[in-house]
Amino acid sequence: MAGLTVAHTAQLDTAELAAVRALLTEAFDGDFDDHDWDHGLGGMHVLAREGGRTVGHACVVQRRLLHRGRSLRAGYVEGVAVHAGHRGRGLGARLMDAVEHLVRGGYQLGALSSSEQALGFYAARGWQRWRGPTSVLGPGGPQPTPDDDGGVFVLPGSVPLALTGELTCDWRDGDVW
Repeated sequence: MAGLTVAHTAQLDTAELAAVRALLTEAFDGDFDDHDWDHGLGGMHVLAREGGRTVGHACVVQRRLLHRGRSLRAGYVEGVAVHAGHRGRGLGARLMDAVEHLVRGGYQLGALSSSEQALGFYAARGWQRWRGPTSVLGPGGPQPTPDDDGGVFVLPGSVPLALTGELTCDWRDGDVW
């Protein structure tokens, strides 16, 4: 069984970071670019290792989300992946258990953008699909992100949420959600 390690980006050496990036590139079938990589840095990583090899990863970074006139401190989940040869053994659930612990202990809510394949996985864990419109606070002001509507999930925490209201994320290069 794979062992889990929780560490900040600063605690991971070059070889560990390279192993994580290779896993993410493979797990996302090459659809993982420099922006995607950058989005997961500077936060807390949960690494699954087996036989000295990184076989699973998830991380939490802080982002600001705007909702109902408030700026909320969100634990944003990035880079959730399990090596193809280790899927179906509950490793993704173990990674998310650790991530959810970090989110609940340090943020007002959790948030993530899900791939089509993982919608059921997150919903079954109690993550709630955002049903309202999404947007980004871009360099020119708020900009709707209709392509992301229906794919954003939240893990409610200490702040009441209106899941049909607007949810706005902070700007970043690449995929904003």
